[in-house]
Amino acid sequence: MVINWTLVGALLVMSSWANAQSQQVPQRIVALAPHIVENLYAIGAGERIVGTVEYADYPEAAKQIPRIGGFHGIQLEKVLALRPDLVVVWKNGNKEADIEKLKALGIPVAYSVSKNIHQVPNELMKLGKLTGLEAQAKVQADKFISEYQQIVNTYKSKEKLDVFYQLWPSPLMTINGKTWIHQTLTTCGVRNVFADATTEYPQISLENVIAKHPQAIVIPNERATKEPQKVDWQLWSEIPAVKHRQYIEVDADLIHRFSTRMLIGVRDMCDKLHASRTYYGKRQ
Repeated sequence: MVINWTLVGALLVMSSWANAQSQQVPQRIVALAPHIVENLYAIGAGERIVGTVEYADYPEAAKQIPRIGGFHGIQLEKVLALRPDLVVVWKNGNKEADIEKLKALGIPVAYSVSKNIHQVPNELMKLGKLTGLEAQAKVQADKFISEYQQIVNTYKSKEKLDVFYQLWPSPLMTINGKTWIHQTLTTCGVRNVFADATTEYPQISLENVIAKHPQAIVIPNERATKEPQKVDWQLWSEIPAVKHRQYIEVDADLIHRFSTRMLIGVRDMCDKLHASRTYYGKRQ
């Protein structure tokens, strides 16, 4: 990106203003990930978001927020023009170079660092403290904890089911036991057949899947600018999940985001996997 440093210089006055305002409760927030947008809305701070990234589409009001970049990076000039008094970045999803530029310009930066389900309530409380909405954040955090525990209690003693999570069809990819998505599977009381893979998001072959004999295949409906090539699983009837047509479709926007809504997706996935569990139980 070619930066107009004349504009940047002029806007440094604005960023200095933002830095001074950072001592107060922030009223102009740039949120650099869809889950950050969702969580800010959940605690009542959604109207303060003045800029965000591509795919931040929930709730409906979020679609009207100006876009300042996406997965491939942010447009610094657009961020500065919005005069934010806080930018909330995704530690594992935003480019470190972009984050450092924001800091260098004196813009207050806060991190979202969720890596597992149990950190979502902490993230809500952190956002609550940043925005002065601690009470609302605690309500949402407590609700999340209660609902999550209900799901765990429902499925923790159920008979195990061997599951393959098809993260992406082309190239064929899945998840190992160190990932956020694996935690959602264990919440459902099932076994991830690739839990022991050496990398978090391994690229695998159809032969690898055949060798694992999964009883169910979870297929997330992922929004993409280009429709990915689909796997014709019907060609591989030696896989139990294929033979018995145990395909589980889930909403990727729910399962893959570190937001309060993810429990809707997890509960839906668990219910569908339990239906597969019941199907095999009746065949015995």
